[in-house]
Amino acid sequence: MAFAVCLGWCCCAAPAQEVVHALTGTVSSIDDKAKTITVFVDGGDLSVFKDMTNTKTSLSVDKKLLSDATTADDFKKQGAYVLVFYFSDGHARTAVALRSLGPGPFTAAAGTVTDFKGRRSISIIDKTGATQTFDLSSNTVAEGGYGAVNGAKFQAEKGDHVRVVGAAQNGEPIALFVTQTM
Repeated sequence: MAFAVCLGWCCCAAPAQEVVHALTGTVSSIDDKAKTITVFVDGGDLSVFKDMTNTKTSLSVDKKLLSDATTADDFKKQGAYVLVFYFSDGHARTAVALRSLGPGPFTAAAGTVTDFKGRRSISIIDKTGATQTFDLSSNTVAEGGYGAVNGAKFQAEKGDHVRVVGAAQNGEPIALFVTQTM
């Protein structure tokens, strides 16, 4: 009985952590008054994110991912191509931070994983049969079923369906963002 009471107290006393996810898109508008950011999300949807106003919200995220990102409240680059770090309560999305991906040009490829070399590279074959290989770097962000992670922690297997957003760095394609798809 005492164990059950202690277990119940521990579960109730622990604050819930919000799992932080990531996606890519272009900032369409920023409304400082309403505290929202509208993003044209890759894939065609227009999505409105609330700014995270409660800085005491407990987040489940690798803090290194956010180290070079700007808080949603401070981000002011309309038209920027970004990674949006966010959490959702099932109805509304709350932007935690945004990371500008730079001037581009960017590539996007969706396909099936043919080779995954852990922390080094990912190769995919797209629906046209073309194979593309992207190097993974310390700045690669990946979105899996359990939220956003550093690309070095991303796990993929041959046959998985993914979407990769990349850019050229020193002439080599680098994955900036990898997400599992259905």
